[in-house]
Amino acid sequence: NTISGSTERSFMKIIVDSATDRVVGVHMCGQDSAEIMQGIAIAVKMGATKADFDATVGIHPTAAEEFVTMRSVTREANAFVSAN
Repeated sequence: NTISGSTERSFMKIIVDSATDRVVGVHMCGQDSAEIMQGIAIAVKMGATKADFDATVGIHPTAAEEFVTMRSVTREANAFVSAN
């Protein structure tokens, strides 16, 4: 809820491979998520890293800018190897 005066809420998450810094997934629920995710999908498909996201200037004030200002790790998962 960072856009001043807005009562709308969104959920956003970036999933990063910590070994390579590559963004491997992005989730968003909220207003305008379809349009925002289309742009994000292009970056992910092109192999964007978290550093690429961090170096991008966000359009202010928009919900989309949250993806390029996320700095806190909320949880880390242990990597696992599939036994095929």
